[in-house]
Amino acid sequence: MSEIFATMADNWVYWVVAIFAVVAAYIDGKELRVPNKLTFPMIFAGWIYSSIAYGMAGEGWYYGLMWSLIGTIVGGLTLLPFYSIGGMGAGDVKMMAAIGAWVHVTIVFMSFCIGAAVGGVIAVIMILMSGEAKKHYDQFWYLINEITTVQDPEKLSEIAAERKSTMRLLPYGIPMAIGTVIYLAWERMLV
Repeated sequence: MSEIFATMADNWVYWVVAIFAVVAAYIDGKELRVPNKLTFPMIFAGWIYSSIAYGMAGEGWYYGLMWSLIGTIVGGLTLLPFYSIGGMGAGDVKMMAAIGAWVHVTIVFMSFCIGAAVGGVIAVIMILMSGEAKKHYDQFWYLINEITTVQDPEKLSEIAAERKSTMRLLPYGIPMAIGTVIYLAWERMLV
């Protein structure tokens, strides 16, 4: 049993990320937003942590900061296209940027990929449970047509904002948190 706690202590960084993701998902599920007072401190702390960890390992603090900044950018870029057309909130983007600040490129990208798959499954379940599958099927193709014909992110965002009150919303922090925790657990980073 003490070996488990020792391993968990060694992997504390991944536990910080997992707990952050779960808290962000909880808030997103409850309020349909991930607050800046949660994401920004996490981003800054990730930059500081990476700088210190790389510095203490003798690799130079600037390498740690560089990898953390790249992870932040990649994390944010995973959801930025969807945010730019009004498909999700800025808090979801900042949530993934914060995760990237701590665990860098590979982990944040894989977390996104798994989270996107989980989000797709959740969306399908929500649609099937609503009893309005035909409506959502038609809406999906309407949105695809809109994206391919309008092609202006600002206009798409305006259209999405007008339509938001009539749509069933999925707080995307939830699938992103699930994807993060699944990936960390799969890679045995939490034990």
